[in-house]
Amino acid sequence: MRPVTSLLRERRDGGVEILRINRPDKRNALDTATLGLLNGALRGLAEDPELRVVVVSTTSATALCAGADVGEQLDHAGGVARMEAFAELYALLEVLPVPTIAVCVGNCVGAGAEIVAGCDLRVGGENLKLAWAGARLGVPVGPARLTQLVGLARAKDLVYTGRSIGADEAASYGLLHRVAPAEQAEAAALDLAADLTRQSADGLRVLKQMFRELEDTAQRVGYENERLVDFQRTGTGLPQG
Repeated sequence: MRPVTSLLRERRDGGVEILRINRPDKRNALDTATLGLLNGALRGLAEDPELRVVVVSTTSATALCAGADVGEQLDHAGGVARMEAFAELYALLEVLPVPTIAVCVGNCVGAGAEIVAGCDLRVGGENLKLAWAGARLGVPVGPARLTQLVGLARAKDLVYTGRSIGADEAASYGLLHRVAPAEQAEAAALDLAADLTRQSADGLRVLKQMFRELEDTAQRVGYENERLVDFQRTGTGLPQG
C-alpha cells in the first residue's frame, strides 16, 4: 500500500504536469510538510526542459486551498520557517518558466487565493468561494498579485474587506478564463492546458518571460514576501496551534 501523501503528481502527455493538493480533511490548508512538497516539486519543474504547462489542482472539489493550517503546532521559529516557505511558494510560482493554470474550486482562501492569483490562467468551479482573508489577521498579503489582475479599485475592495466572491463575480472581473461544474473544473483546466501545448513551446516560454519582465512581477512578489516574513518574525504573525 502506498503511503498517504499530501501532494499528488501526475505527468500527462504533451508535458502537462498536474499538482494535486491532497488534504481533503483540512480543506487543503497548507502545513509545513505540504509546503515542502509543493516547493520541492516546483523547484524541480523549473529545471525540466520537457515541461509545457503546470496545473495546480486538488483531490477534492470542495477546496483548492483554504489557506495556512492554523491548527499546526508551531513555536516561533517554526512559524517563521513556515511563512518563509509560503514566501518561497509564491516566488516559485512567479518564476516558473511555463504557463500555470489554477483549478479554482470550493474554498480558495488566504494562501489559496494567492495561489489562484499567482497562476497565469484560472478555471473556476461553480462552487467557488474566493477570498483574500489576510486583513482580518493583519497579514500583509494580496496587493502584489491581485492588483495587476483586477485593477487597483477592485483589489482594494477584495483585500481590505476580505469578502468572499463566487464564480460569477470572479468571471466578471476577468479572474476566471473558464467556468465549469466543480467536479469538471480540472477536466476543463486540462482542456485549456491541451490548447497551450499546441502552441510553440519555446514561444510560450519567451512570452512568459516577457510578461514577467513587463509587469515587474518578481519585484512585486519579492517586496510583499519581505513584508510577510517580517510580519511573522517581528509582528503578531499567523495563529499557531
